[in-house]
Amino acid sequence: MNIFHMKYAVEVARLGSINKASETLGMAQPNISRAIKELESDLGITIFDRSAKGMMLTPEGKEFITRAKNILGQLDNLESMFREGIPSKQRFSVSAPRAAYIVEAFASFTHGIDGDSAEIVFDETATYNTIKKVIASDCKLGIIRYEEAAEEYFKKMLDSNELVYSDIVDFDYVIITNRISELAKKGEIYDDDLRAFTQITHNNPYQATLSASDTNKVEQRVSSDRRIYVLDTAAQLEILTNNPDTFMWISPAPDSLLDRYGLTQLECIDKKRRYKDVLIHRKAHKLTELDKAFIDELLKAAEFYKNY
Repeated sequence: MNIFHMKYAVEVARLGSINKASETLGMAQPNISRAIKELESDLGITIFDRSAKGMMLTPEGKEFITRAKNILGQLDNLESMFREGIPSKQRFSVSAPRAAYIVEAFASFTHGIDGDSAEIVFDETATYNTIKKVIASDCKLGIIRYEEAAEEYFKKMLDSNELVYSDIVDFDYVIITNRISELAKKGEIYDDDLRAFTQITHNNPYQATLSASDTNKVEQRVSSDRRIYVLDTAAQLEILTNNPDTFMWISPAPDSLLDRYGLTQLECIDKKRRYKDVLIHRKAHKLTELDKAFIDELLKAAEFYKNY
């Protein structure tokens, strides 16, 4: 379909006459008439009924002209946007695992965003989802988490998908519980100590969203037969605050979060597995100023991990 033919048809419909349209368009009548016939042939419809009274729209023609006006209007807006140099919207997106230090970094980062227009996306999800989103450019930055023992596997995957990666932190998972909990009073924590308490976990046993390998990794951190499945982070923290008989496995959290909810975190002597958080993005993606600002805040927030 020729866009100019569409413009001619809209003008003829507006004026109800090829003669009048030829004057406003500065074109010969035969050329306009031929263009409209070609348009009708391309579409397989009759746009106008020709009569001595002029050019009258058919029912199909009315629908076509309405849609054509919308399309032409959008094209005009697009042309004006670039011709007039309208400031572009600031955009930033990151996909990441659940971690208090990442949220802390993101909050500090958003506080420093200037300008009248910004579109910021923060997506908490699992490692494989993050990799997919970054490959598809649904998120420009990603933070993935894996056991150090699986590092070779993940690096091969990242290399094969032309993803750039850099280490952020490495750590052991810890136990988080209420400060007045009986667990908090113990000098040393072993996995058997956890069995008398209720474990809070992210995963829903009635919703099969994890791969077999992910499920195995999750089950390795199951330490009690008494579990509460809660997806929402805020709800998890409220339960921990109000129920001293609960605990949860997490990546180490900053003191600011622990103080806010009256919680403490403890090491489990006989259940340590080293994990890594890694920043990824596509090789073709050039880091923006917003990307760099977020990464700076991320590295600052991760400083306390040196103790773990």
